[in-house]
Amino acid sequence: MGKATKYVSKKSDENGFIDWSEDENQIWHDLVVRQLNCIKGKACEEYLAGLKLLSLPTDHVPQLKNINRVLKETTGWECVEVPALINFDRFFHLLSNKQFPVATFLRSRDEFDYLQEPDFFHEVFGHCAMLTNPAFAEFTHAYGRLGYEASKEDRVYLARLYWFTVEFGLMKTTDQLTIYGGGVLSSPGETEYVYTGRKARYKPFEPVDVMRTPYRIDIMQPLYFVIQNINQLYELAQQDIMSMVQEAKVLGLHKPLFPPKKKEHLGEYV
Repeated sequence: MGKATKYVSKKSDENGFIDWSEDENQIWHDLVVRQLNCIKGKACEEYLAGLKLLSLPTDHVPQLKNINRVLKETTGWECVEVPALINFDRFFHLLSNKQFPVATFLRSRDEFDYLQEPDFFHEVFGHCAMLTNPAFAEFTHAYGRLGYEASKEDRVYLARLYWFTVEFGLMKTTDQLTIYGGGVLSSPGETEYVYTGRKARYKPFEPVDVMRTPYRIDIMQPLYFVIQNINQLYELAQQDIMSMVQEAKVLGLHKPLFPPKKKEHLGEYV
């Protein structure tokens, strides 16, 4: 699914326990405390409600079995340990079974602010709280089912839908612009950029428009799509998304809002 990574996921024991080191516990603490301060007044209510349900510790790395207990009780989802990188077949298959892939490694100190591959902090802090929300969970489940059956070409269009919702989605229910995308919620730089980035643009969420919009994973997003409420994603899950993919293919891609970069792997510019 991408280029090689220096990180290796930890494996749990027969009781589902992962042995995190003291250094990793401290890195988790520092990441969580920093990001909790960063998203204050910016994260959506659904995320905050999920975070309260998960009751993530700040002094040590949480165990997936404790997170799964909450996810199972709320929406029937669970986290599944995966290597640092997995292919798209595996990714979509997991989502179609209400299983969210979590790479069980934490970033090192020298990549504390940013790393390209999703680590345990990104997956757990960024995504798991939203998976306690029934509307969001249903959308993600429907997305996984569609992606698993889709062709390689169609998956590229679906990837853009995921990117601009699950990863970098914004919501504006009243006058307040809030965040529900895990890629923003787990990144201090992206969180601040959403509110202070002078170059960022915002557009109302429209699925076909989203699937026609290229993105790059290694820059601050020049464009964000904004939903009105989380039920908008649930309603989309009930619609014929694959017909929207075909419409997007016919209409063609929008001109990228960023400079070109060598296409190293699927995801950096799609």
